[in-house]
Amino acid sequence: MIVKSIAETSYSGMFKVAPEEGSAFYIRKEYLPECLFERLDIGAEFNDDETDSLLDAGLTCAVELKAVGYLARAEQSRFGLTRKLIEKKYDKKYVEAALSYLEGRGYLSDLRFATAWLNTRKINHYEGKSRLSAELAARGIARDVANKALEEFFLENDEEEICRKAYEKLSKSKSGEKLMAAMLRQGFTQKQIRNL
Repeated sequence: MIVKSIAETSYSGMFKVAPEEGSAFYIRKEYLPECLFERLDIGAEFNDDETDSLLDAGLTCAVELKAVGYLARAEQSRFGLTRKLIEKKYDKKYVEAALSYLEGRGYLSDLRFATAWLNTRKINHYEGKSRLSAELAARGIARDVANKALEEFFLENDEEEICRKAYEKLSKSKSGEKLMAAMLRQGFTQKQIRNL
């Protein structure tokens, strides 16, 4: 491959490379093997292995740009974003590289996702710590991250009050053992339920 042009884009550290033959693509130094980026210049010629490395960097940038599009709409977990990108037929190695870059820059954060998810979830659901923890785990959030998000969440939200609201809602259609079972499924402890 011979480079026809190279120009920095409005995305910090991302460059648009146009080869003499074929389509232009985007790259980042972080996605290239050492020293390859320094050789990029108009008229620079690359052998097949180097061209493959440049194209791999281009595919990783394509994944990064798609991921940033998702992140611009809402917080995402790494697990969920990986799944979405793979469903779009992006190769897993490019997905992993792009998401690692975005995590390293603070654009992707499982803790921020968990915090946002908990705050959205509380609007229509009354659930206890164990249920919320299980829901976060189902969304690929590591236990330590989930525990930190839950700790912060319950500093701002009274779990006893949430338990009372769940009880009021569920007692309209259930009673006795069925009510107790439903409350336990919502993640409240027997002690919390008995204290109502």
